[in-house]
Amino acid sequence: MKTTGSVQTISKNIEAVKARLLALGEMRPGSLTRQYNVCGKPNCRCKDPEHPRRHGPYYKLSYAHKGKFTTQFIRKEALAQVRSELANYKKFRSLSAQWVDLALQLAKLKLTLLP
Repeated sequence: MKTTGSVQTISKNIEAVKARLLALGEMRPGSLTRQYNVCGKPNCRCKDPEHPRRHGPYYKLSYAHKGKFTTQFIRKEALAQVRSELANYKKFRSLSAQWVDLALQLAKLKLTLLP
């Protein structure tokens, strides 16, 4: 039966997605931005009228979680780790969406198999 094979194929695909989810490392939501700032000192390099040079770069992480919007500055030493965690979160979201899509396909297919 082709439909039974499809059920098995979709089920195998779901298991593959689950395995990939389990293999993800640490994660965090959000986006990372690089910023340059101007300070309040009147004779600072950042306020030079001809060649202003802002302070920075500073890295800021912004995200919303449980209805709260949060921002925090990230040290240069932690950038690689934070970028990896952000990438893992994007993979998590993508894999979760794939799982839901497959689960809906499977549920729909099972309904067609009912007597």
